[in-house]
Amino acid sequence: MKIQITADLLDGIVLAILERNDYYGYALTQRVQEVITISESTMYPVLWRLKKDGYVTTYDQPYQGRNRRYYQITADGKSHLARVRRLWNDYKNTLDQIFNPDGGGDAK
Repeated sequence: MKIQITADLLDGIVLAILERNDYYGYALTQRVQEVITISESTMYPVLWRLKKDGYVTTYDQPYQGRNRRYYQITADGKSHLARVRRLWNDYKNTLDQIFNPDGGGDAK
């Protein structure tokens, strides 16, 4: 069974990675794939949407005779990431109360 990732959570994952470092598209996809299963064909529309919404910006860097497009988080992206983190913590805490009603100890 796989737990479905919402668009907000996927945005948060991408923005949290970009908060630490700028990435070009393929490397960013590889980094995201370290934590969730996602295809390149899914990632690029996410990046385009984040750019359209003003949460990321792009710049090109030459690499071996071609350009790589790098993604960089914006101030609005950092604000959006803070909102996603708050939502995630609320959601996680609510689920922890259901899954671990006795404070997270082992089930008996």
